[in-house]
Amino acid sequence: FILKGTFLVELLGALALLPIFCRDYGLRGVWMSVFHSVSAFCNAGFDILGRADAPYPSLTAYAADPLVNIVIMLLIIVGGIGFLTWDDVCTHGLHLRRYRMQSKVILVTTAFLLVLPSLYFYCFEFTAGSARQRILLSMFQSVTPRTAGFNTADLAAMGSTSQALMVVLMLLGGSPGSTAGGMKTTTFAVLLANMWATFRRREDAEFFGRRIDGSAVKNAATIAGMYLTLFFLGAFVIATAEQLPMSVCLYETASAVATVGLTLGITPQLGILSQGVLIALMFLGRVGGLTLIYAAFGSS
Repeated sequence: FILKGTFLVELLGALALLPIFCRDYGLRGVWMSVFHSVSAFCNAGFDILGRADAPYPSLTAYAADPLVNIVIMLLIIVGGIGFLTWDDVCTHGLHLRRYRMQSKVILVTTAFLLVLPSLYFYCFEFTAGSARQRILLSMFQSVTPRTAGFNTADLAAMGSTSQALMVVLMLLGGSPGSTAGGMKTTTFAVLLANMWATFRRREDAEFFGRRIDGSAVKNAATIAGMYLTLFFLGAFVIATAEQLPMSVCLYETASAVATVGLTLGITPQLGILSQGVLIALMFLGRVGGLTLIYAAFGSS
């Protein structure tokens, strides 16, 4: 199911991108369509669109192109919600009550993390241009931090609050069993559910009327704590070594530990120590929270 689904989605994505890239690059557009389809579905964020005058453009040249934006966003989302969720979708269709509780949590949390940031970007960040351009920019910058690495806007030119919002989205990441990184949407959802139970003075957190096991809450808190520790510690080291503003370094370390690939443009100028920190964060973030914890503290 996983292999068939992966190849099918990537093939459909490449076919959808084919007209645009063949129009712009001729026969080379076939390879570019395949490359960017795979990169988007796998939440990798690599692109081969660089030129001598613009070595790291990502998808900024296609910021106003609805087809490229929609296809890339769909590939990112499909790859980021997890294969178990798609198994439920394919098996049960629209009968949501038959879905696993994890799939329900993933779909609700993902919708929440797509809609609210898009509304914020539309109302407060991308206020110039036509409504269609603003919608595309807002939606794409909401989707890509979790954790795809493409961008259609100049990230360094965005406001500080928008950059901070993207940092949060990068840390939260995608869903379990997916191609995305980050601490995962289910971790975020469990922490919110536990907080809500505390506010209501309930002993146990619940999802859809079902109790969440205490070990799940402990695991979520541990994973979040580990990611936040790596995130802040890495930024502190880079800011000290490079004499850079802490806010810029936090953006870079969030992108690294969540294996996103977005940058405000400082990475190529960093020294060996700082680049080593980013490499370590990428490795630790990709291995995963519980894997690291069990490897470090598990009994032989």
